[in-house]
Amino acid sequence: MTAETQIKETVTANDVVLFMKGTKTMPQCGFSSRVAGVLNFMGVDFADINVLADDEIRQGIKDYSDWPTIPQLYVKGEFVGGCDIITEMTLSGELDTLFAENGVTFDKDAADKIREANA
Repeated sequence: MTAETQIKETVTANDVVLFMKGTKTMPQCGFSSRVAGVLNFMGVDFADINVLADDEIRQGIKDYSDWPTIPQLYVKGEFVGGCDIITEMTLSGELDTLFAENGVTFDKDAADKIREANA
């Protein structure tokens, strides 16, 4: 199976996927830690794909999305963005809207707490 096929199957089989350095319980870089931390705090059920464990997936995800950096968040098969975009969307409430529109369960109170803490 090619990396592209594996990536496509992963993003279509899971509602929320984070391609990251490390895992949701043990991130290996600050950017991955930030996005995983937001998702974990908001109670989002997501698949975490450790790009450090597979060089083909690490390069493949960059080619698949035409996005040069990791982490990368996918919701319902669609690429959403990296750390800066997810941070902005969290603080603006756009991430809440994206999750709600796609039927992704999340803790609205937790999302509000993130915004309050960063106001």
